[in-house]
Amino acid sequence: MSPSIHQRGLTLVEVMVALTIGLGIVLMAGRLLILANVAYAAQVESAGVEDGGRFASDLIGRAVRQAGAADADMVADPAADSAPARLAGLDARTLSRATAGIDDPLSAAVNGSDVLAVRFPGDESAVDCGGFPVAAGEEGWSIFYVARNGEGEAELRCKYRGAAHWSADAVVSGVDGFQVLYGVDTDDPPDGVANRYVSATAVDALDAGFAGLPPAEFNRRTHWKRVVGVRVGLLLHGSRPTRAEPGGARYDLLGAGYAAAAGGEDAGSSLDEAGMTPDLRRRERRLFTFTVALPAPPS
Repeated sequence: MSPSIHQRGLTLVEVMVALTIGLGIVLMAGRLLILANVAYAAQVESAGVEDGGRFASDLIGRAVRQAGAADADMVADPAADSAPARLAGLDARTLSRATAGIDDPLSAAVNGSDVLAVRFPGDESAVDCGGFPVAAGEEGWSIFYVARNGEGEAELRCKYRGAAHWSADAVVSGVDGFQVLYGVDTDDPPDGVANRYVSATAVDALDAGFAGLPPAEFNRRTHWKRVVGVRVGLLLHGSRPTRAEPGGARYDLLGAGYAAAAGGEDAGSSLDEAGMTPDLRRRERRLFTFTVALPAPPS
């Protein structure tokens, strides 16, 4: 007869040890999965902010350069220089979609954000910031400002003149602040180089002595026609909180030098995460600062 076979199962202690080890492995794997998901979400949000900033920078840059486009009528008739300036701006203001140009600005600006308005002559290749063509003989507009949408999220908008009315579309969402400075050539005669970058309010102050002039003469002499460059600061945040800890960084949208010089006169030029809501403080955030030079006028 074959020998009897004796079988013995695991003891209770061995089962408990095995369960404990297995549970520890599961918990570690779950923790690693959570960390991986958090890192992936942060990477996605960061990439989204970067893409939005690059798109806005390219769009604003193209629009500003169009302000220096040659106008055939002006080249043929220098007296046409009595037309309004191609660039205009407002400090700490926002706009309505339906009003003409930058008329009737609103004071409820998001974090003191500015308005940048560009006029340009139409031709076979001209398009406004909405992507609509502007035919020769017509005047195009590309206006950038910040406003809140129906969900309360601040967005950079592009305002343009359509065939029948004015309208505006969102360019990028998640805007903390939008600041603009204008490089003014104050040399006489002008040499095409900016002597200083100042706010829209400061450009208007330079024109204070022209207030009583007829419109045509004012348009010939305004310092807005001496603007040869535009400097933009755009601070964007992600669509959801992905940072483990609330941020406490300070962002000088137009550089630390300007922030120090402007003091309390241009509060929107510096934004501090410590003053934001807890939700916003945990979002990915990027600052985009760039300068666009206007093309030199034809000689």
